[in-house]
Amino acid sequence: MSAVWNDEADAAPAGTANSAKIEREAHKLEKRLCREVGRAISDFNMIEAGDKVMVCLSGGKDSYGMLDILLKLKARAPVHFDLIAVNLDQKQPGFPEDVLPAYLKQVGVPFHIEEQDTYSIVKRVVPEGKTTCGLCSRLRRGILYRVADELGATKIALGHHRDDILATFFLNMFFAAKLKAMPPKLVSDDGRHVVIRPLAYVAEKDLVRWAQHRGFPIIPCNLCGSQENLQRQVVGDMLRDWERKHPGRIENMFSALQNIAPSHLLDGTLHDFKGLKPTGVADENGDKAFDPPELPPSSPAAGLPALQVVKIG
Repeated sequence: MSAVWNDEADAAPAGTANSAKIEREAHKLEKRLCREVGRAISDFNMIEAGDKVMVCLSGGKDSYGMLDILLKLKARAPVHFDLIAVNLDQKQPGFPEDVLPAYLKQVGVPFHIEEQDTYSIVKRVVPEGKTTCGLCSRLRRGILYRVADELGATKIALGHHRDDILATFFLNMFFAAKLKAMPPKLVSDDGRHVVIRPLAYVAEKDLVRWAQHRGFPIIPCNLCGSQENLQRQVVGDMLRDWERKHPGRIENMFSALQNIAPSHLLDGTLHDFKGLKPTGVADENGDKAFDPPELPPSSPAAGLPALQVVKIG
């Protein structure tokens, strides 16, 4: 199934040398986006035959990109599924109400605009200068769950990408003392909906480039986007700085989220440390306490200090 999900179309010929180069780069980017979204859908069985996927569209680059790629994959997917775009108009002052309906009519996708004045609630409840994200997120979640029921949606698609998942991991580690990120697929907290993140493997920089190439009519969020020094923004800046100084680190960290060794962490609910006893049977995955850590030769070049091996005894 994954091979069909990742099917790629041929590039259209360009007229001039310059336009041909631009077209080639755009085509490579499109192939990569389709490949990564298709791989995530296949790896986690995000979309099944007969699904009605509610694509949550905020007006930002990520949700535009998600809808755009899902439409491309739908045309050649191995199973039939339907898409419906949903935007929650939170009644923020100056919100351009005509932009999303005009765009969605242009691309020909069914859509629903839900109007709920959560902006006034957040501004009334949250003290000036405090972070609005928590309350805003809870209000949006409840409304979108209800809308999914009303529309008969079987899946709710959110536009969180790879960098969002990593940022959430570090936020939880730094501020909540948890090793926890955003799962690519989960059951909602009310137990009634399946939430998917088709962009789970997609790098944010690719979505930025795709939005520029496609000319999406981006709508800024004046509620949370206007807040400075949010913890998520600080962590995002940290990740971008790491990627700029040490290319490849982001990929390694994201791969680590898919390569967990519970026996080498400290959570007794995931590994039975108390009941651990010698078996007398060799295990290649067993602990090698006196061996140096197995790291690739390029680790110091990736921005990590070289490790010194200290001999015991």
